[in-house]
Amino acid sequence: MPTTRNELRHKGLTARDLALIAVFAGLIAALSVTVAIPLPFSPVPITLQTLGIMLAPSLLGWKRGTLAVVAFLVLGLAGLPLFAGGMGGVGVLARPSAGFIVSWTFAALVIGLLTDLMVRNGRYRLWQGLLINTVGGILVIYAIGVPWMAVVTGSGVLATTYSMLAFLPGDLVKAVVTAIIASTVYRAYPIPPAGHPVIETTTGRGAA
Repeated sequence: MPTTRNELRHKGLTARDLALIAVFAGLIAALSVTVAIPLPFSPVPITLQTLGIMLAPSLLGWKRGTLAVVAFLVLGLAGLPLFAGGMGGVGVLARPSAGFIVSWTFAALVIGLLTDLMVRNGRYRLWQGLLINTVGGILVIYAIGVPWMAVVTGSGVLATTYSMLAFLPGDLVKAVVTAIIASTVYRAYPIPPAGHPVIETTTGRGAA
């Protein structure tokens, strides 16, 4: 009997998805430990961590991208020296920079959801990707990290915000770089969506 209708669904996470999550968790870790420039006026050093936080959901989507960030955080909080300055363990949550660490999961979720929506409604657009990275990778992170640091250091939100201005140009560059990389990848070799496709037909037979 000929097939009259096919429906493509995505279910769960495949071995490919888990591999991508592991690879991007490793990428975030590598970016975290390779560059850490201390600043005399801020307890937070300049690193490339947020580049990885933006890249993972931009390329993998909200589910795998967020899981990659969560995997990185779990490994770091478990004690591996993956955070800036070679630090690890739950003790980092008592430091002034803890708010930024907490914010990364939310940043990845926002970037991933907005990127998925953009791609679903058309293609990856560079300027929209830049806007999404700015919202998720800068505004969300600063909105959580700055007040947290202000409370821990007791320096006040205004003074803490002023000290964070030194990070803004670099974060904007990371947002641009992420958008360029994502735009190139989506044009040349888009990563398949999360989950394995299951084809259902009216005959009741399917093929993965």
